[in-house]
Amino acid sequence: MREHPVPQGVAPSRGYSHVVSVSGGRTVYIAGQIALDAEGNVVGRGDLGAQARQVFRNLQAALAAAGATFADVVKMNTYVVNMDPANLAPIREARAEFLPVDRLPASTLVGVTQLAVEGLLIEVEMIAVVGA
Repeated sequence: MREHPVPQGVAPSRGYSHVVSVSGGRTVYIAGQIALDAEGNVVGRGDLGAQARQVFRNLQAALAAAGATFADVVKMNTYVVNMDPANLAPIREARAEFLPVDRLPASTLVGVTQLAVEGLLIEVEMIAVVGA
């Protein structure tokens, strides 16, 4: 079973759920995915939107390998290089192409100074629960 309770006294969420409660199912942990193609090349160098779309394509493949989909995701952490609130739009647009609006995960977005590979602007990790 999966629930999205709305906490009282907390500002409304914008593009995520404050709380996701799950009982039952199988938990899947997806390591941080970055904007590399199948050959290991950086996709969309300098373009946060293009990199975000590649990251979500990589997440989709990782979820599928575990028998999961974006509808199974309960927690998402996003790390963005030199985060500026003006950069939210391309991230939200890419995310909206993949995440179901009626089952948004609990989510955290953190600005970082750099990622492990030169030229990367975004990394996203997820936790999914299959069969809940």
